[in-house]
Amino acid sequence: MMLLNNIQIDDTFAEAFNMRGTRVIITAQNLKWAYHAANAMTGFATSVIGCGVEAGIERELSTKETPDGRPGVSILMFAMGSKVLMQQLETRMGQCILTCPTAAAFSGIDGEDKISLGKHLRYFGDGYQTSKLIDGKRYWRIPVMDGEFITEETTGMVRAIGGGNFLILATSQPAALAAAEVAIEAMKKVPNVIMPFPGGVVRSGSKVGSKYKTMFASTNDAFCPTLKGATNTELSPEIESVMEIVIDGLTFEDIALSMKVGIEAICNLGADSGVRRISAGNYGGKLGPHLFKLHDILNGSNS
Repeated sequence: MMLLNNIQIDDTFAEAFNMRGTRVIITAQNLKWAYHAANAMTGFATSVIGCGVEAGIERELSTKETPDGRPGVSILMFAMGSKVLMQQLETRMGQCILTCPTAAAFSGIDGEDKISLGKHLRYFGDGYQTSKLIDGKRYWRIPVMDGEFITEETTGMVRAIGGGNFLILATSQPAALAAAEVAIEAMKKVPNVIMPFPGGVVRSGSKVGSKYKTMFASTNDAFCPTLKGATNTELSPEIESVMEIVIDGLTFEDIALSMKVGIEAICNLGADSGVRRISAGNYGGKLGPHLFKLHDILNGSNS
């Protein structure tokens, strides 16, 4: 048994999947408007099950880190396939970045493949759009009512991983959520990852399959505290709430580091926080090729 500050770490693993990912840099007149654009673009993007993509804000960028010298943020977007990622990126660019006052968009990653960022969006200029090639990169200037919308023509698309996760088992809902918030704040400092669910936390963890034929996923009843007496529960009597943190990242190492940072932040709170166990969600290793073993991650030996 592994204990960290009297919090049990289950000898289990998170099971994750291959995805395709991209990074976009969004700038604006100030951070307020950069965040407006980024929040809109990453909205309704918690799970590929219903949203098509999983997306989130990675971090803030200083004026020295952006192509146009303005404040900005970087976002990461992940999908199960290239076609979906390309479609979602183009749609969200047109509806969320083009429309946002003072916003501009640039490639944030060099990838093995290139996908459209502003390549097709330029047609909104109705023939008045202009382009310029700078250091081998093409940029488009599209006339809009507040001046011009500037966007890079393409961004990179890379192979990525989605679905890293861990579960926080606590004696109350407030305790589970407080621990999750501490973990998220620590994990936000890790580059190349996002936690796509609201506030980075998901309460409705799922299992594969359902009693209803039209559902391919349903509530993870083994971790639902109200079902302890009605199902094959994974919860001991004192556990009254479970929260899950899901991580998408550009590499296996990025996700493993974020999980380590998040779990250690929770364990630093100690058992007096109400947290009793840390576990993870998996499907027996049969569906996803990437296995994040909790004990190995915390020992620094996961590979």
